[in-house]
Amino acid sequence: MSVRVKICGINDPAALDAAVEAGADWVGFVFYPPSPRHVAAKAAAALSARVSGGPGRIGLFVDPPDGLVESVLRAIMLDALQVYAGRGRVAELRARFGRPVWHALGIETEADLPATAGGADRLVLDAMPPVEATRPGGNAVRFDWSLLRGWRAPSPWTLAGGLTPENVGMAVAATGATAVDVSSGVERRLGVKDPALIRAFVAAARGK
Repeated sequence: MSVRVKICGINDPAALDAAVEAGADWVGFVFYPPSPRHVAAKAAAALSARVSGGPGRIGLFVDPPDGLVESVLRAIMLDALQVYAGRGRVAELRARFGRPVWHALGIETEADLPATAGGADRLVLDAMPPVEATRPGGNAVRFDWSLLRGWRAPSPWTLAGGLTPENVGMAVAATGATAVDVSSGVERRLGVKDPALIRAFVAAARGK
C-alpha cells in the first residue's frame, strides 16, 4: 500500500504546485494566526482554485470557535477539519459542520496514545510541543516512535512531528504508518516551503 502524504502549511503558489506535482494526497491550510504558516481564508481559496481536483484540502484549526470555521467554509471547500482541541469539541465540530474531523494529539508517553477515536474520523499523532512553543504543531519535534509498538489504532491515523525527507522512510518502517504529515520539515526557512524538499519528501515517504 502506498503511503499517503499530507503537506501542511501551504501558503504560496509554488508550494501548492509542488505538492500537486509530487502527488501529495492532501494539502493543509493553517487557519491559526500565531502560526508562521497562517493563511487567510480568501487567500487559501485563491490557492485552492489554482487546481481542479487534485489533493484533498484540509483546514487546520486550534480550539476554533464556530464563527471562525463558518467563515472559512464560506470561502473555501474543505474536505476535512484537522483540529487541536478537546475530544468533546471534536464531536461538536463534526456534528455542527458535517465534515470529517481529524483530531491532532500531542504524544510524549505511552499514556498519551488514544484507545478510542473519540468521534474523530482520523487521528494525527504529533509530538508534544516544547514548553516555550506558541503553537501545538509545526515545531520540528518528533516523538519516540517506539511508543507505537503494540498500540492498536482505533481509527485511521497519520504520523506527524519532526518528519523530513531524510527520516520519513525510517519513520514509516519503524511505525507502520500508512499516512504522514509534514510542515516544517519541507521548509527552507520558517513558514516558507521549499518545492524541492516537498518533492523529495513525497518520494521518500513512498520509498522512491
